[in-house]
Amino acid sequence: MKKALTIAGSDSCGGAGIQADIKTMTMNGVYAMSAVTALTAQNTTGVTAIMEASPEFLQQQLDAVFEDIFPDAVKIGMVSSTGLIKVIAERLRHYGARNIVADPVMVATSGARLIEEDAIETLRSEILPLATVITPNIPEAEILAEMKINDEKGMADAARRLHGLYGCAALVKGGHRINDANDVLYGPGISEPVWFRGQRIDNPNTHGTGCTLSSAIASNLAKGCGLEESVERAKEYLSGALAAMLDLGAGQGPMMHNFALPAECRGEA
Repeated sequence: MKKALTIAGSDSCGGAGIQADIKTMTMNGVYAMSAVTALTAQNTTGVTAIMEASPEFLQQQLDAVFEDIFPDAVKIGMVSSTGLIKVIAERLRHYGARNIVADPVMVATSGARLIEEDAIETLRSEILPLATVITPNIPEAEILAEMKINDEKGMADAARRLHGLYGCAALVKGGHRINDANDVLYGPGISEPVWFRGQRIDNPNTHGTGCTLSSAIASNLAKGCGLEESVERAKEYLSGALAAMLDLGAGQGPMMHNFALPAECRGEA
């Protein structure tokens, strides 16, 4: 069985972060493991507290995983401080980790800031050059590419620039600011930006979409799929989770990660 590791923060309401990653990896057919960078107290209405892991403890988690069950892919999500980022980068280099998907999480769906200002520069220098692919949304891509994005051409230009700056592939996600579900990929071996046109799904419950997409990409890379196929499959999975129209909580709720299970398995038959 193929294995995938998520390095990210815990979401106590289960819609994003480590919890969304593990659900996604499991539903995409790989064995999921985790290294927790932070605990958060949050629900669908917002983040009320964050307790960060120490760099020393994060290293111990990473060593425990890599020395026993070596992952076929690694997804990196919420990492809020320089010390943690440096540990992750050093350990990934040390173990020769492969198929690294970096989701540069900077702001939660609710609007809460999730990364310290100085950590952004460390993310640029330490993590992004190690990545197979990064998956920024438009605000994150604007920060990392140091440019404004106003249209689809801007998205494609940003993907090219991100590849030029960091050497990795970049999947710039459209979201609601420019288009509903169209993402663009550019990177090594790709001569022209590749567009992935998604179906617009009118669902206000989008908590954890970025975590879910990046974890699904990592799962498919772990199974040996190429990057473009991994993105295509991941988008199909995300669309299914959104289209199931789960409605939980008072704010922006989570998606139904287990939509593909038979109804009787979900106690609905």
